[in-house]
Amino acid sequence: MKRIVAVMALAALVAACSSTPDSEQAPASVEDRTGGKPSTTDVKPITPTVIPGTQFSDPARDPRLKDPNNVLSKRSVYFDFDSDAIKPEYVPVVEAHAAFLRQYKNAKMLIQGNADERGSREYNLGLGQRRADALKKRLVLLGAQESQVESVSLGEEKPVCTDHAEDCYAKNRRDDMLYGHEF
Repeated sequence: MKRIVAVMALAALVAACSSTPDSEQAPASVEDRTGGKPSTTDVKPITPTVIPGTQFSDPARDPRLKDPNNVLSKRSVYFDFDSDAIKPEYVPVVEAHAAFLRQYKNAKMLIQGNADERGSREYNLGLGQRRADALKKRLVLLGAQESQVESVSLGEEKPVCTDHAEDCYAKNRRDDMLYGHEF
C-alpha cells in the first residue's frame, strides 16, 4: 500500500512540474498606439548639454574650475549630522559638475567622503563612503559616466577644522570633489 501511495505521489509531482511547450503558447499581443504609421517628423534628436564657455581638450586647463565666480570652483558638498543625503542647496553645484563631466568625457573625478570626529573610526569611514557614493550616484544619474568618478572615504582623517564645536563639525561633514590633475 505504501508503494502505491509513493508511486502515485511521485506521478503527481512529475505531472505538476511539467511545463507546456513553447509551441503551444499564444504569442503576446502588441497594441499599436501610434494611430497607424509612425511619423518621423515628431522625432527630435537629443543634443548633449554643454556648459557655456570655451572648449579645451584638457579639462584641467578649463578656467571655469578656478574662477571663484563660477559654480564649478565650488568643490565641496556639506551634509547634516549622520546623513548622506545631498542638501537641496548643493544640487546646482552637483548639476554643474555633472555637466562638466558630460562635456569632458576624458575628465576623471575623485570624491573624498569625510565625517566629523564624533563616532568611531570605523563608523566614520563607513559614513564617509556612503556620502561619497551618494554624490557619485547623483553625478551618474545626471549623465556622468561611472568610469569617470571614483569615490573613497577618508572618514575623520582630513578635518578642515579642529575645534570641538558644532560649526566646526559641520565643516568636516563633507564630500570634496577633485579632478584628475588635483589628485
